[in-house]
Amino acid sequence: MTGVRVRFCPSPTGNPHVGLIRTCLFNWAYARHVGGTFVFRVEDTDAQRDTQESYRQLLDALRWLGLDWDEGPEVGGPHAPYRQSERHDIYRDVAGQLVAAGHLYESYSSSQEIEARHRAAGRDPKLGYDNYDRTLTEEQRAAFHAEGRRPVYRLRMPDEDLGWTDLVRGEVTFAARTVPDFVVMRANGDPLYPLVNPVDDALMRITHVLRGEDLLPSTPRQIALYRALIDIGVTDSVPQFGHLPYVMGEGNKKLSKRDPQSSLQHYRDAGYLPEGLLNYLALLGWSIADDRDIFSIAEMVAAFDIKEVNANPARFDGKKCEAINATHIRLLAPADFTARLTEQARAAGLPADTAVLARAAPLVQQRIQTLRQGAEMLRFLLVRDDEFGVDEAAAGKHLGDTGRPVLEAAITALEPLREWRAEAIEDALNTSLLDGLGLKPRNAFAPIRVAVSGSAVSPPLFESLEILGRERSLQRMRAALA
Repeated sequence: MTGVRVRFCPSPTGNPHVGLIRTCLFNWAYARHVGGTFVFRVEDTDAQRDTQESYRQLLDALRWLGLDWDEGPEVGGPHAPYRQSERHDIYRDVAGQLVAAGHLYESYSSSQEIEARHRAAGRDPKLGYDNYDRTLTEEQRAAFHAEGRRPVYRLRMPDEDLGWTDLVRGEVTFAARTVPDFVVMRANGDPLYPLVNPVDDALMRITHVLRGEDLLPSTPRQIALYRALIDIGVTDSVPQFGHLPYVMGEGNKKLSKRDPQSSLQHYRDAGYLPEGLLNYLALLGWSIADDRDIFSIAEMVAAFDIKEVNANPARFDGKKCEAINATHIRLLAPADFTARLTEQARAAGLPADTAVLARAAPLVQQRIQTLRQGAEMLRFLLVRDDEFGVDEAAAGKHLGDTGRPVLEAAITALEPLREWRAEAIEDALNTSLLDGLGLKPRNAFAPIRVAVSGSAVSPPLFESLEILGRERSLQRMRAALA
């Protein structure tokens, strides 16, 4: 193991989204690549938005994807607890030390007072905090207390440029006095994210902070707080930062949590493979080679280097994601594919007859993009006959007057078959419909396909008829005639 320690620290609000999972994947892959430690920490201090259900969804999502953690909830570790809601005493203790050392100071200015001072000085009133309370005297603070006002606490930013060498973007610098002193603790003593996040990283000895580009403007504040934490002996170093590119959705906009295609649950419900989805998410800012899009997670781990992540925004392409997933489906061993298809069928509420699925799975493995498509394609083999239905559009097109003579001839040809096997079924139907009626295959077999599968699209017809069985196949064709 190396000394590298990275963390994934989401807030449990809503269903996990693909941008969040991409960040998790890059942290996890980097830790696994260098033999480091992957810490999973939950930032659940927002009681109004955080939910236990979202917390369970986070854990379930990471386990489904195979992104295991070395330290964190339900695993433990030397820096427990790993939920911020259980660490308030730690934050108050550190805040007290920062106050005593002069790094935090009381601030009484209201937003209206700050804007008024800007206007009086001829500045834009929306410039934000002006560091006014830095120099309050004891008498001024006592007067505010006497008025019943209670202060927030701000970190005193250094009066110098703050910069770092970003692992993704290179040299980044914020000029002195462009980042105002910021609030780290409310008047009621509750610590805020700008304090608790770096404090946790410091106490958990995080060495590399790999996070989204949207958090880059807050990095000077974190560096300043780290310096203060070093001064009071909480930590001895500032971590390296790497800011991952935006994931873009439609219309050159950042992919939103409210965008349907951003929900991880959408892909899970649709029957995406974890390895297919992770393969695609890895491509959102990184590539294993210029001419290669398909790879396993083990291959990603072997090749991943955070310094090779592209700083440019990455566009989420749903069709490419689906195509990559389809390739991973085709790469599955037959038994593995059958097992996953069976699980998907059960999730869809279908009677998952394992014997039927074992015979039918090979018919669809090369034809589908998602497992749900496979389960739906095989629905006609799994449902009871009293639950079987025919798509109205397909019936209107193929089971009308032109379909009747086809079905009649097919029934006549199939009823006397001694062996109900695909080869025999094919021979009988070819002789009856292609030779006897002079039909082209498309016109000959479409009515039968719709009658027995309920759809104009199905697995190979003759094999489907064999698996469905003689009686059920003929019964459905007779029902279509009626």
